[in-house]
Amino acid sequence: MHRALTIHPDSFCPAVTHIEVEVMRRCADRLVLSYSVNGEIGDIRIPPAVAAARSDELWRHTCFEAFIRASLGAGYYEFNLAPSGQWAAYRFDSYRSGMRVATEISAPRIEVQSSRACYRLQALLEMDQMSSLRIDGAWRIGLAAVIEETSQHKSYWALAHPPGKVDFHHSDSFALEFA
Repeated sequence: MHRALTIHPDSFCPAVTHIEVEVMRRCADRLVLSYSVNGEIGDIRIPPAVAAARSDELWRHTCFEAFIRASLGAGYYEFNLAPSGQWAAYRFDSYRSGMRVATEISAPRIEVQSSRACYRLQALLEMDQMSSLRIDGAWRIGLAAVIEETSQHKSYWALAHPPGKVDFHHSDSFALEFA
């Protein structure tokens, strides 16, 4: 299933014309997220590739994010997926509360492709390691992107934005029901 991300009303980004995410569940315990960014890719600051490793504060630069929770639960997981190959996974008990590194999560497989007009990041997440999510249950998913231009200006993209400031953790951002 394909979903378009929209830019936050307080953001602007002349480099990007469109961001779309394809969400695929190839089997019960694997989720594939493919983020496609269209526009002037040379005007986007894309972190150089490094050895895949867990790292914090990836959202400070171009980064793709996913937030996943059980449809009826308050707890959720946050994934940060950087073009560099670095990644992060966190677990929350409820809205911005009880944050901790999700040490039970193994490294997602991240692949990137780039051309002048399109940048694509694909990540494979192993869902069976997420103890608070039932593999056979319904989920709410929030998808987001932080795009940093070469001017260092950042824009914020998501499936849905709550009123007010940018907040990917807000329940309104979990806009995709996925079974």
